[in-house]
Amino acid sequence: MADASKTNPHGAEKLGYLGLGLMGTPMTRRLLAAGYQVNVWNRSEGKVAPLVAAGARRSTSPRDVIESSDIVFMCVTDAAAVEEVIFGAEGLATAPGAGKLIVDFSSIHPDAARDLAARLKTASGAGWIDAPVSGGTKGAEEGTLAIMAGGEAADIERARPYVLAMARRFTHMGPTGAGQTTKLCNQVIVGCAMAVLAEATRLAVNAGIDANRLPEALAGGFADSIPLQLFVPRMAQGIHSPPLGHIATMLKDLDTVADVAQATSTPVPMASLAGQIFRLAKAARGAEADALEIYKLSATER
Repeated sequence: MADASKTNPHGAEKLGYLGLGLMGTPMTRRLLAAGYQVNVWNRSEGKVAPLVAAGARRSTSPRDVIESSDIVFMCVTDAAAVEEVIFGAEGLATAPGAGKLIVDFSSIHPDAARDLAARLKTASGAGWIDAPVSGGTKGAEEGTLAIMAGGEAADIERARPYVLAMARRFTHMGPTGAGQTTKLCNQVIVGCAMAVLAEATRLAVNAGIDANRLPEALAGGFADSIPLQLFVPRMAQGIHSPPLGHIATMLKDLDTVADVAQATSTPVPMASLAGQIFRLAKAARGAEADALEIYKLSATER
């Protein structure tokens, strides 16, 4: 664990992190383990204390974070939460931001990312990278996340060494909003994969074979994938804590896919169906349930 008195690696910038949830906490821990100074803030104090014990510096508000940091990372629930962190009382925009950089790991609408970036630039002068992540809590803990980014090339390169302490891949996809659009493509694939793997797992169980052996049996074939290897055992064994992600989060992203698809005249029948399945799961299991609990929608007790 990092020592609070440990100096930043030579030449490193001071970092901040806002939003210490399922992703933010392990990502911050990786920055601390790499020896970086990290100023942290979260709406609930209970999530701050363990990171302070690990060497982070407690901040009293988002404004306090940006005043004490050169680059601020954040990962919050949705666009409304991002807006509050930036433009709310004691938000990021209330402090001078010239020369500062905000890297938003949240998954929000591409239009929202472009709007928030432009408004923040006008209000404080801070730069912006939209950088949603893929890989779940396991990837956050292991530093194997894939992060897709939108923004200025110089800003991407400035943030790269710090992002790669938390991720395996950091890909510049284009101007502001491009990272969010890429994440939507990711969620089309992941959301549909969850729904399809739930069907395959249920078929195996109902037909009397051991669903836990599907990953082994299909490894190396055309059906093999990281979701197959990770999701199927959790579905078959009922492992949902800690959650890989919440039903509400996946549904939010698939609803955004539908909105962008409509705006761009893009047919997305599979993603639309997956969205409706997750809507059923939200009604049946609850918004904060593990997304893999969509498997339970097809349960047939015998």
